Amino acid sequence: MRYTNPIIKGFYPDPSVCYANGKYYMVCSSFQYFPGVPLFESGDLVNWTQIGHVLTRKTQVMLKNVESSGGVFAPTIRYHNGRFFMVTTNNTTQQNFYVYTDDIHSEWSEPLYVDQGGIDPSLYFEDGKAFFMSNGCDDHGVNGITQCEIDITTGQKLSESRSIWQGTGGRFLESPHLYKINNSYYIMAAEGGTEYGHMITYAKGNSVYGPFENYPHNPVLTNRNKAPYRIQGIGHGDLIQDKNGEWHILSLGFRQQDLWMPYHQLGREVFLTPVTFHEDGWFSAGNDGTTDESYEIAGDFEQIEKKSYTFSNTDWHTDWCFLRHPHMENYEFSEDKLVLHGTEITLEEADSPTFIGLRQKDFDLDLCFDIQIDAGEAGVTFYMTEDEHYDLALCKTEAGFAVLLKLNIGGIKHIQTLIPLTGNTAKLYVQSTPLEYRFFLKDKDREILLGTGRSKYLTSEVSGGFTGVIMALYAVGNGCATFENFNCTYQ
Repeated sequence: MRYTNPIIKGFYPDPSVCYANGKYYMVCSSFQYFPGVPLFESGDLVNWTQIGHVLTRKTQVMLKNVESSGGVFAPTIRYHNGRFFMVTTNNTTQQNFYVYTDDIHSEWSEPLYVDQGGIDPSLYFEDGKAFFMSNGCDDHGVNGITQCEIDITTGQKLSESRSIWQGTGGRFLESPHLYKINNSYYIMAAEGGTEYGHMITYAKGNSVYGPFENYPHNPVLTNRNKAPYRIQGIGHGDLIQDKNGEWHILSLGFRQQDLWMPYHQLGREVFLTPVTFHEDGWFSAGNDGTTDESYEIAGDFEQIEKKSYTFSNTDWHTDWCFLRHPHMENYEFSEDKLVLHGTEITLEEADSPTFIGLRQKDFDLDLCFDIQIDAGEAGVTFYMTEDEHYDLALCKTEAGFAVLLKLNIGGIKHIQTLIPLTGNTAKLYVQSTPLEYRFFLKDKDREILLGTGRSKYLTSEVSGGFTGVIMALYAVGNGCATFENFNCTYQ
């Protein structure tokens, strides 16, 4: 069958994948959002179902006052001797740690820490030994992909940390993974930075310690010179063999807004690219080393895409996310209604406001809901960072209730529209296109345009960082807000 990239849309960066018990499992970065590390399951590598998160308890990850794009970086998932391991970095605390579970559908352990620096850690198992690798300095001050042997039951180092590969010369060497295939060892990594110069490179050796010989045609996969295609930033990949014996790379990438608009607000997404092994032991990937929009894959199945998201067809604890560790007493969930209690914490703070969101998964969407408030401010925010977000809300002023459109760009907080209401309820509506967001108040049979916001100001190119737009319902101030009839539909 033919599938279309990306296979997972929206802000799900740094994918890592493993195979166990007839299924594929994948994890992605979560940064300052909680629960941490989204966890997916698939039977075919194309259709993925989110089955939960790995980091679901405060004791597993420190997120207090973590700024946007801090927190949980680049997880790796591996399966060994009946146990799943997820290893990652909290970039804010500069700690590498891993957790484990024997039941992928249940809770994961408390973290075990490894005394090795760098980020983007990975695990490799062989002959009863566990090897831990990351990018950074080894015990002798040598930069590169650094590796040590650890006691997998405790995280204790059993050998010195040693740099085993320095990449091909690209900047920001990261995302190391080690594989043994046909008696050869392959070390794969990313270089070039996770922007338009991103690329995947690899090398081959005869030992887990190297030395490693660079692939003669590196980078093996990149879209950096594939202008003017919309798919860019391909990199940070993990290699997986499917049930039919074919190989693939799952990587991150992003879709820019338009053919000639080098901006992206959806975050880094998940792409699937075929891999071909050759007689000389080297492998190539994609179309002459690039990732395209569509490929054929073995199997008689259909790629399924969810187009509509409501309160009733989503799971509050799986599909939705919070900013940092939430104060759960401020949230009341039901199948068709959400009640939020605001606090004095605002969206502009590196804290945990009353905020629950879905990742924006495509450029073209229509989002609407009914809202009622008794005080404060509440509504929907299209949120990129503390400084960049667009807010459509109801608020209570000294003169009464009003509908509010606020555009926050680069720390400038601009009230675009403030329209008085006769009551404390409203139907709010947002329409998104690749280039702008349009904000409306629905009044009986008409739509009142309140204003627009350019999408480019909610992009990584403008805001910086590594996340994507989250569409979140929020409440600020000492009031109560009730949301009903929520519907987000993609075109």
